[in-house]
Amino acid sequence: MSVVILHFLHFFIHILAVKTSRKSPQKCTYFSCLEFLSCGAAEGRFTSTPAMGKVKYPFNCTLNFSPHSISSSFKSVVNGFYFPSDPAVSIAFEPSHIRLESHQNSSFILRIRGYLTQSVLAWWTYDRTDLIAPLDNLTLPELNSSAKDFTYSVETVGHAGVLTVGLDAEDGMLNSSQHVILTIAVVHSIALATFSDVVGWIYFVAWSISFYPQVIVNYRRKSVSGLSFDFLALNITGFLCYTIFNVGLFWIPEIQDEYFARHPRGVLPVEANDVFFAIHAVCLTIVQIAQCFIYPSDGQRLFKFTIIGLGALWLASVIMGILAAVHVVKWLDYLYYFSYVKLGITLIKYIPQAWMNFRRKSTVGWSIGNVLLDFTGGVLSLAQLFVIAYNFDDWTSTVGNPTKIGLGLLSIFFDVVFIVQHYVLYRKASHKVVDLYPEGESVTSSVLPD
Repeated sequence: MSVVILHFLHFFIHILAVKTSRKSPQKCTYFSCLEFLSCGAAEGRFTSTPAMGKVKYPFNCTLNFSPHSISSSFKSVVNGFYFPSDPAVSIAFEPSHIRLESHQNSSFILRIRGYLTQSVLAWWTYDRTDLIAPLDNLTLPELNSSAKDFTYSVETVGHAGVLTVGLDAEDGMLNSSQHVILTIAVVHSIALATFSDVVGWIYFVAWSISFYPQVIVNYRRKSVSGLSFDFLALNITGFLCYTIFNVGLFWIPEIQDEYFARHPRGVLPVEANDVFFAIHAVCLTIVQIAQCFIYPSDGQRLFKFTIIGLGALWLASVIMGILAAVHVVKWLDYLYYFSYVKLGITLIKYIPQAWMNFRRKSTVGWSIGNVLLDFTGGVLSLAQLFVIAYNFDDWTSTVGNPTKIGLGLLSIFFDVVFIVQHYVLYRKASHKVVDLYPEGESVTSSVLPD
C-alpha cells in the first residue's frame, strides 16, 4: 500500500514540476528534487549512496543528481536523502547606465531576485576607484520568488571618466550575474555629451546614405564606366567581413560567452546600429555590383592582383573556420580575423578608384556625392573622438590609439584626393578613349561627360 501511495505522490509532483517549469525555473528545480526523491522512494532505490539520476522538463529545465558532482549544490545528506541548497540569485540594475557631471549625485536601484534561506554578505566591485565614493556593502536578506529592491546613491568625487560596478557575494551566489554591471559615465558637461551623441547620429546617417549617390549615378547614366571594379571587389569584401564580425558578436551567445570570459567586466563593442550599418552597406554594394552586370562597363575587369589577393583572404577565412569548428582556435578569434581584414581593406580600397581617375583624367562615372558624404562622416567621427576624450578626461583612448586615428585620416585623405580630382584637376572632361591597362592588355574606357 505504501508503495502505491509513493507512486501516486511521484506522479502528482511530476505534474507540478512540468507545469511549474513553464513559469518558474527556480520552482521547477525544487519540484525536480522532490520528484527524484519520491521516485527513488517509490522504487526502493535509495541507499546510503544514491545512484545518479536525471530529470528533464520542457523549457531547458534540466536537473542532474550525482553524489560526487553535486556536493556544492546540496547542503546535507540524511540517510541517503539529498536536500537542495539555495540556487543562484540574479541581480539587475535600474537604470543600467548612468551619466552625470563631476560633483553631481545620482541614484540607482539594485533589484535582487531568487531564493535564499539565509542572509548572505555581498560587496561591490569596481574597475576603477577614483570616480565615485565607495558604496556601502550589503547583506542579501532571505528571499523567496519575489524581487527585493535596494536604492543606492552615487556621489562623484570630481574626476571624469567611465567605470563599471558589479556585485559579488559569498558562496558564489551571484556567479550567474557576473556580467550584470552598472556603467557610470562621469563627464565634464552633459550638454557636451549630448552634442557628441548628436554628432554621432549625423555621421552615422551620412555614412549610411553615402552608398546611394553611386547607385543613382549608374542608373541615370545607364553605364558603370568610370566606376572601378577593383574598388567594388574590395568594398564588398570589407563590408562582408565587417558584417560577419558584428552579427557574430551581437547575436551568437557562444561567441559572447567567449568575449566575456576574456573580458569579464567588458561591454560588447557592437551595438544594433553597427549591425544595421554593416548589413545595409553590404546590400547597397551588392546593388552596385549588380549594375555592373546590367550596364555597359567598356570592357573593364578586375586586375589579377585583386583576384589573387581576395582569393587568398577568403581561402584563409575558410581554413580559419575549419580550425574554429574543430576547436583549434576560438570562434572569437575567428571573428577578429574578419575585423583585421576589414581594417586592411580600408587602407587600400580607394587606391584603384583614384588610379582609374588619374588614368582617365576624369571622374565621370564616380559619384562625388558619395565622396562628400563620406568626407562629412569621417570629419565628424574624428571630431567626436576628441570631444569624448576631453569630456571623459580620456586622451589615451584617442592619442593612444593611432590606428583608429590613422584610418580615419587616411579615409579623409582619399576623399580630399577625389574632391581635388573632381573640382580642380579633371573639372572639364572630354570625349576620349583611355587605355586602362598599360601593361599591354587591350581594354579601353570611354570618358563621356554626364
